[in-house]
Amino acid sequence: MEQIEVTARFNLDGKIIPLNFTWRGKTYWVESTGRRWTDEHGLHVLTMVPGGIVYDLIFNQTEGIWHLRQIGPDRAAA
Repeated sequence: MEQIEVTARFNLDGKIIPLNFTWRGKTYWVESTGRRWTDEHGLHVLTMVPGGIVYDLIFNQTEGIWHLRQIGPDRAAA
């Protein structure tokens, strides 16, 4: 997992909606989000970016830090 910068908004219910993220100097715009779950690492949000690549954005709510894990282009999760 790598630490990343994320721009997100909160909807009226308090749900975090990632809008884009910057990884290795490049900004990726989120086309859609899919499943969400929480584990010992934090809140996971599956996101799809242009080109059909799926990333797992992980928000550590205690530290206020985002991490990224790439899933791959072939998984239709978002």
